[in-house]
Amino acid sequence: MLNMGLVEDTPTGRLMLNVMSSFAEFERDMIVERTQEGKAIAKQNPDFKEGRPKLYGKKQIEHALHLLKSNSYKQVEEITGISKSTLIRAKREATKRVL
Repeated sequence: MLNMGLVEDTPTGRLMLNVMSSFAEFERDMIVERTQEGKAIAKQNPDFKEGRPKLYGKKQIEHALHLLKSNSYKQVEEITGISKSTLIRAKREATKRVL
């Protein structure tokens, strides 16, 4: 095992390394192409939204913001299951809409 040396020490080893890296690059390009085709097809649907779906609906967020008026973030988090960071972000966005 110790005297095997690196694969890239010989011409044959370098050839194999280049062939393998070329196949890896080709496969990656094929994946990107298929992904782009799928997105183009999906964008034809008028209901298509790219990215992850929202975890909480507008009504849930509004309810949580209403609860924040009389409760702490921790209490609202326990009641609704919505994390404190999400509540802070929603509150910040709600105040931006008001202004």
